[in-house]
Amino acid sequence: MDEPPPLRDTIKRYSLGARKSLGQHFLLDLNLCARIARISGNLDGVNVIEIGPGPGGLTRALLDGGANTVTAIERDSRCVEALAELSAAHPGRLKIIEADALDIDVAALTHKPRRIIANLPYNVATPLLLGWLCQITEFDGLALMFQKEVAERLTAEPGSKSYGRLSIITQWLCQARHEFNISKQAFTPPPKVASSVVTLTPRAQPLAPADRERLEAVTAQAFGQRRKMLRSSLKTLNLDFAALGIEPTARAEELSVEQFCRIASSITG
Repeated sequence: MDEPPPLRDTIKRYSLGARKSLGQHFLLDLNLCARIARISGNLDGVNVIEIGPGPGGLTRALLDGGANTVTAIERDSRCVEALAELSAAHPGRLKIIEADALDIDVAALTHKPRRIIANLPYNVATPLLLGWLCQITEFDGLALMFQKEVAERLTAEPGSKSYGRLSIITQWLCQARHEFNISKQAFTPPPKVASSVVTLTPRAQPLAPADRERLEAVTAQAFGQRRKMLRSSLKTLNLDFAALGIEPTARAEELSVEQFCRIASSITG
């Protein structure tokens, strides 16, 4: 197996300046890349899906970390060309797909066990995650880098200012864990905000029984008027708060995931 050229040489040779239009901020610190690769656990036998590999820093760490295969989805044709060198150094283990990840059913790209491990572009991170949550049982884990503010929303507990709709739907389906923060200075070019790595472990069953569409509708209505009491924000649902064991004077951010599931399950029609 041929050794791939040093990452910075690849960047220079292919003129891989980060493009703002693609939300690119390249993580070139290979020690940090290796840490991200390790955070999701042993990669032996695992087929990894990576979104937005850029010049391939994290891709290298995933391959070196023992992933069975890595399927990298990249929009930037310059990076696709550069990643071909890395593919040649790891025959049969790296597949590169030039596409927009929002348009792809990533679970159909490879066999189980699958994990998504990625430094997500900030501008599409939340839509991507929401799509994956719709098929979360297809994955045995996700290790994802987000803008720190988004990571805080994913892992927020009731009563915190970051707790909201994204917290509830994510935690309903997964165990969400904040792993570590990454300074904006670690990226080229530095973004305006810090980043955080979060691991998501799919639950065998959702945290509590509920229909997803009704749960999303209830949380949208409750958090759409976040500062109002539930008896006001959810007035149109005609809820029996006493029967649900929920204080009508509570606000949306005070309710647990299980309590929101209880409300969603009580709605008929």
